Amino acid sequence: MGSTIEISNESQKKVKPFQNKITNSRFTLFLLPSLIGLVIFMLPIKHEGNISIPVAVLAKIIENSLKEYLPIIAGFFIVVSAALSCFVFGFKPKWVQKNMFLKSLLDVGFKWTMVRLLSACFTVSFIGQIGPELIYSDKTGGFLLFDLLPVLVCVFLVAGLLLPLLLNFGLIEFFGVMLSSVMRPLFTLPGRSSIDCLASWVGDGTIGVLLTNKQYTEGLYTKREAAVIGTTFSLVSITFATVILSQVQLQSLFPQFYFTIFLAGIAAAFISPRIYPLNKIKDEYFEGVNGIPDQVNTSQGKFAEALKQATAKASKNQGIGRLTLEGVHNVLDMWLGVLPTVLCFGTCALILAEYTSLFDILGTPFVPVLEFLGVPDAQAAAATILLGFADMFLPAVMISKSPYEFTRFVVACLSVSQLIYMSEVGSLLIGSKIPVNFKDLVLIYLQRTFISLPIIIVCAHFIF
Repeated sequence: MGSTIEISNESQKKVKPFQNKITNSRFTLFLLPSLIGLVIFMLPIKHEGNISIPVAVLAKIIENSLKEYLPIIAGFFIVVSAALSCFVFGFKPKWVQKNMFLKSLLDVGFKWTMVRLLSACFTVSFIGQIGPELIYSDKTGGFLLFDLLPVLVCVFLVAGLLLPLLLNFGLIEFFGVMLSSVMRPLFTLPGRSSIDCLASWVGDGTIGVLLTNKQYTEGLYTKREAAVIGTTFSLVSITFATVILSQVQLQSLFPQFYFTIFLAGIAAAFISPRIYPLNKIKDEYFEGVNGIPDQVNTSQGKFAEALKQATAKASKNQGIGRLTLEGVHNVLDMWLGVLPTVLCFGTCALILAEYTSLFDILGTPFVPVLEFLGVPDAQAAAATILLGFADMFLPAVMISKSPYEFTRFVVACLSVSQLIYMSEVGSLLIGSKIPVNFKDLVLIYLQRTFISLPIIIVCAHFIF
């Protein structure tokens, strides 16, 4: 028995160099899909006069083609999600319990089953215009079902199907090694998160949340790392940033606008992971998943190690059929799991913003702070500071009539830098597997406000 073990170990030592050998076919399998993924998710292109990325353009084409039907499609999946979740919660069928994907998607516990049920009730109210108008108004639930959710349906479809190009062919492993000495000291994150962060920042926050959630559930991030990425880098797209700037009539200041957001975002990304609540989240992996720690052996050079890990990952792919199935799983996970959460929490947040003075009252303490920092029309600006938690477009709408460019610039920059808003990104995070709750999002939103606001105001003083 002892000699058998020795022979087995020897054979493993002989095979291992061959397994790690970088062949032309392995290199091609890594390079081509990864380049396609980079182009699709990150390459800025001009489309219809705006800067966008290919995945967003593809989603927009689908949206334009199915515009009339998308609210019904979104409503259908929300109602189906609620019905199936209630059925699974009540009867615990074996065919669901034995299927890990169906179990994770439908067996969500009492709290989330009720969220999905409430979302289904909202959907019926919106479509049939049943109940109080404040629920289905085009400023609240009507806006979400008929304007936002159609966009998310298309983005989830395209991004979900194409995500394997970023995840399965070694791109994450390559940049994980190359940027390991940058991401960890700056943002307390593994090097592999660099692609995720770039996709979130340069591309679109919703795509970033989807990508982060996928990598977290596969063991590439710990709970803390996933929470940091999701709440730190999931900015709105460059396209939507231009929409906000147009709303405050400052289109000519886009370079200054985005540079200011960049400075504020980097400061928040450096500070937030090091303070509560993010620093208290445990460095544990997703339940039932074996974590893949950030292991970097650079004895033969960083580039050689990066290429070795990338090609080894690419060689493990099991064909286009498996990749397609994984993409379909991604899409269903977002359609059935996230759409109901966005609709439920977003509707409640917008009702508070539109039909109560809650955010005006909460913004009152900021008036003397803004006056001290030299912001004109401080009363109007203060009323928008916490309004962005409901929806990040609302502050720009509220401040657009201010006669002061300085004030409009500050509010526009802050609304993007605050990042977390319940009509989209906040609800996406809560609906995902990423371990953050509503209280965490409130605290992180306030932290980002306090970190970003002074930086933005200082920049505004240099610009105006």
